[in-house]
This record gives sequence, structure tokens and C-alpha cells, in this order.
Amino acid sequence: MFKKIHFSGLLIVMCALSLLVFAGCAKPPTEELAKADKAMEDAKQKEAPAYVPDLYKKAEDTLKQAKDFVAQKKYKEAKQAAIDAEAAAQQAIAGIEAAKTKMKGEAEQAVQDVQKAIDELKTTVAAMGKKKPLAKAAEEAKEAVAKMEADFAAAKEKLQGGKIGEANDQLKALKDQANAKKEELTNLAAAPAPKK
Repeated sequence: MFKKIHFSGLLIVMCALSLLVFAGCAKPPTEELAKADKAMEDAKQKEAPAYVPDLYKKAEDTLKQAKDFVAQKKYKEAKQAAIDAEAAAQQAIAGIEAAKTKMKGEAEQAVQDVQKAIDELKTTVAAMGKKKPLAKAAEEAKEAVAKMEADFAAAKEKLQGGKIGEANDQLKALKDQANAKKEELTNLAAAPAPKK
């Protein structure tokens, strides 16, 4: 009986030691993290944040989670999160061209919309300039139109230069700006003249 107890005790001690050795050998998933970091850098260079922001953010968050797991010494979870981050970054890279094509179409439409909005604004300004009480507002509006036209030319250059995301954002802002200015001037022209 003493031999059975001694043997089972020895077996328990050996199992405990092997677990300690195995736990001591666990190490951070440096290779997986490096691959994920490289995939993220590639995605960033290809402008994934501009064209597929949701996919890029998912990859970024997953990589951060992997690094947090490493800090907590949860290496198994860190390895899986790093693998998932790399896959998400690759998915973002794969979606860039389709998103870029779609955004380019939107930007080209925005060019037409902005040109129309600026033309309508010019017409409104010209009509206002004929009314003496509105002449000062018309002059200020002409200056605003000149600035919009310069910004519009810059946005078109960005679009032609391949900076589609930046151009699209700038064109949307210009369209909103032109429409808001037109509405402001229309309301000003429709307001009753002040009594003398």
C-alpha cells in the first residue's frame, strides 16, 4: 500500500512540475503580432482609414486587444486576437478598391452638384446686387463665392491627383456651404426692408 501511495504522490508531483514547465514556456505571440502590425501598416499606407474606416477600426481594435492580452500574459488569447487582427486588416485592404471606386463616383457627382450650387449662388448674388439695401451683403457674398471657387478648384485637383477621400469630403463641405449661403441670402432678400 505504501508503494501505491508513494507512486501516486510521485505521479502528482511530476504532473505539477510538467504544468509549471509548460506554463513557464508560454511566451508572447511575437510572430503573430508582427504579422498583424505589418498588415495594419499596409492597410494604413493604402488609405484604409479613409476608404473602409469600419473595417480598419475593427482591425485596429482587435490588434489593441491582442496587445492588451500580452500585457496580461494571456498569450493564447493574444495569439488568436493577433491572427484575427491580421485577417481584419487584410479584409480592409481587400475592400479598398471597391470603396475607392464608389467614392470616386460620389465625388464626380459632387463636382456637378457643387458647380450647380455655386452657379445658383452667383445668380442669387447678382439679383441682390441690383437692390441698394442688399448691396453690402451682395459684395460679401461675392467674396464668399470667390473663396468657394478657389476651394472648388483645389478639390478638383485632389480628385484628379487620386486623393479621392479628401476631395469627396471637401466637395461635400463646399456643397453644404454654397447651399447655406444661398439660403441665407434668399432669406435676407425676402425680409422686409427696414423702415426709415
